[in-house]
Amino acid sequence: KVEQPSLNVDNQAMRVPANAFPDFAGSSPPIQRVKYLAFKAAQARCNVIITGESGTGKSQLAREIHRLSRPDGPFVSINCAAIPKELFESEVFGYVPGAFSGAHKDGKIGQIELADQGTLFLDEVGDLPLHAQVKLLRVLEEKTLSRLGSSQPRAVDFRLVAATNRDLKKMIAAGTFREDLYYRLNVVEVHIPPLTERKDDIPLLVNFQLKKLSREMTKEVRSVSKEVMEL
Repeated sequence: KVEQPSLNVDNQAMRVPANAFPDFAGSSPPIQRVKYLAFKAAQARCNVIITGESGTGKSQLAREIHRLSRPDGPFVSINCAAIPKELFESEVFGYVPGAFSGAHKDGKIGQIELADQGTLFLDEVGDLPLHAQVKLLRVLEEKTLSRLGSSQPRAVDFRLVAATNRDLKKMIAAGTFREDLYYRLNVVEVHIPPLTERKDDIPLLVNFQLKKLSREMTKEVRSVSKEVMEL
């Protein structure tokens, strides 16, 4: 585990390079802590789990960690809640020709293999089916995987980042998430607090988005009124 630092932003240990997180705006003490932990985790190349409410920027932070650790490799994002359970194994682990009825004649490379030499981002990891949790744990332990319908292991090397807005410890107690997998994923936990806990970041975020939207819409809008900012 990376040691949890103090929220004192003047602490030398909290500092990261100024250009380390160009697309993850925020300068409040809670966000300084998020950036510090993410930066240290990126340097260590260990598994990271990002927690926080929906909309706090978990997927963006995952991309920043990838950029800081494996920028030349692929970034493969899997939304565990969006893939039907019956298709999950074939989509994520891949399959060989004839593995099941309706399988493509040439087989298929799974998304884990596509992340080789890069980063695999498991979004909404709390929705990972139990049978897939067992297979994923084996991949993380052995650094190999076997496609559906095959017993031949294939070596894979990827950086794993997971994210969730669910309480995985409660899921472990309920028997819906494996404890051993949780500790494999949770080498470093980075919690992104909601905006209600870092209101000082609102003006910075407003201006960040304003510049972005101005570029996208070819409009030159330089600021918002004081009244709008107060709202």
